[in-house]
Amino acid sequence: MEYLRPSTWDEALGAKAAHPDAVPIAGGTDVMVELNFDRRRPSALLDLSRLHEITEWGPDGVVLRVGAGVTYRRIIDELGGSLPGLAMAARTVGSPQIRNRGTVGGNLGSASPAGDAHPPLLAAGARVEVASVRGTRRIPVAEFFAGPKRSALAPDELIAAFLVPPAAGAQQFAKVGTRNAMVIAVCSFALALDPVNRTAGTGIGSAGPTPLRAPDAESFASELPWESRDPLPDSAVARFGELVAAAARPIDDVRGSAAYRRHALSVLGGRTLRWAWEEYRCAST
Repeated sequence: MEYLRPSTWDEALGAKAAHPDAVPIAGGTDVMVELNFDRRRPSALLDLSRLHEITEWGPDGVVLRVGAGVTYRRIIDELGGSLPGLAMAARTVGSPQIRNRGTVGGNLGSASPAGDAHPPLLAAGARVEVASVRGTRRIPVAEFFAGPKRSALAPDELIAAFLVPPAAGAQQFAKVGTRNAMVIAVCSFALALDPVNRTAGTGIGSAGPTPLRAPDAESFASELPWESRDPLPDSAVARFGELVAAAARPIDDVRGSAAYRRHALSVLGGRTLRWAWEEYRCAST
């Protein structure tokens, strides 16, 4: 196995162009597991850990551009106020050691349907910035996932960053697992309210071949009492949860049945809506 260790982003793109089969590695929290269990044996590893360009974040017009190498710990500590939903998801990832090493860029690169970062990015309407020696493109995150552990990345492309608007309102993330962290989600759900436009974004994890949105639930959210900020009736909360569950495409596997996932998503959808709505109501007082 060849080991490539570029010192600059341009060198990394050149190396990826010359070795399209090379597997990028930064934190290594996903890649090393696959190597250790002999599930993957690439011809080359492309070590991105020396590239400061992908460890930076800052404003890019009206959105935040977050480098692919920014760790979960930094998202929690530095971006929790701007991206609360993503920070909530980051807190459920692995152990403190994993959060100190793992990155959202790596989560996107693995393209797992169970990736904890994916639902908040879907709910927030993020885009993924990818680059090669041919140029740079920005892909809506809903179009980035092509199938289980498959993405829209071309063989010569690397993930440079993701771009996401700062939270316009309350955000929530919740997942079901055998414990709160250090576990692959049985299912997960993210919600982002936008009181200005009176809309809601959604993201479903671990309940389909790719992370999914719940479009009918988002449409239903436009009918909520945004102007009056009245408490939500139980019927509205239940209906929102039903629409979230209906958007899922789960299967039976070792972590849970399809029926259980749908039920759990109905509960998570209702809970997160109630929590986010109460935050929205309290913000007005």
